[in-house]
Amino acid sequence: MSNASRAFLLGPLLKGVSRSFYLTLRVLPAGMRDPIGLAYLLARAADTIADTSLIAPSQRLELLLALRAQVNGNANASTAPMQRIAAEVAAHQLQSDEKTLLESLDPALAVLAQLDDADRAAVRGIVTTLTEGMEFDLRTFPDEQSGERVALREIAELDRYTYLVAGCVGEFWTRMTCLHLPGTLRAPEATMCERGIRFGQALQMTNVLRDCAKDLRIGRCYLPSALLERHGLQPDDLLAPDASRRAQPVLFELVRHALGQFRDALDYTLAIPRFSLRLRLACIWPIVIGLRTMRLLVDNAQWLDPAQPSKVRRNDVYAVIARSLPSAMSDAALRGWIGGLIGEIEARLARAT
Repeated sequence: MSNASRAFLLGPLLKGVSRSFYLTLRVLPAGMRDPIGLAYLLARAADTIADTSLIAPSQRLELLLALRAQVNGNANASTAPMQRIAAEVAAHQLQSDEKTLLESLDPALAVLAQLDDADRAAVRGIVTTLTEGMEFDLRTFPDEQSGERVALREIAELDRYTYLVAGCVGEFWTRMTCLHLPGTLRAPEATMCERGIRFGQALQMTNVLRDCAKDLRIGRCYLPSALLERHGLQPDDLLAPDASRRAQPVLFELVRHALGQFRDALDYTLAIPRFSLRLRLACIWPIVIGLRTMRLLVDNAQWLDPAQPSKVRRNDVYAVIARSLPSAMSDAALRGWIGGLIGEIEARLARAT
């Protein structure tokens, strides 16, 4: 693996496929940047495999498990080499960066081999857990072309899912911080890992609610059926013209659930010292953007209409970045900003119910 190849993978290619997450990666301390960036690339490749609906779910699952085996250094257990994954999945990609990523799996695995033992073990662990979440999707939900819909059953199952696909990232992030910047965090590692899990779950719950309309149309209902049934709803009812109004109590209950997780995300951020500005900024941005998305969802009377998504505008993202630097330097300002957003959403929920 040449330095140029490594630089391309963890530079232009990573930027091309990571979108807004690249902003977070750029502000990380140098020692954390490469292993976290590589973990993102491998997880993104796995996610692309899992989401390529033109390939049958059973075949996607086979390829996903093959990639997991390769990441864990178990080449003999693989049922498909990286070249096959690149050929079968990359051929269906419309975005050139996604195609390039799939064709760069061998170099990415070479970078993984270059990491020191602790970083390599951490990257393998997080990619394994994330792919377990993707495996859950492929085994739980029907083929996207079937016209069928399957819902999760209980909120506990949704919490488990959000751990597998995002909460584990907060745990990984915490362990990487303790590994590369020991003594930085102002709370015990175990406490920070728990908060980190809730942090990741808050962000994924935001994604679940924001993307609900789109997911329903490919057969995936992450809104628990037990919760739907309490409000006289079935998954298929969520496609009706009046679904947004009828399902609003479900949305509000899950938003309240997520706000508790966002409070832990704020506590996580406040446990990072002010002098660790890069780490603080890497937490502030997704929290504030996530809460702004939640506010849009609560205000969106057509939140289940795929033509009316609740999406934070690019200019608003830039405004968040501009405000974050002075706010990050003050615990009081940070608590006031993020705590204020949480309180504002709670007030909206109270007025609407």
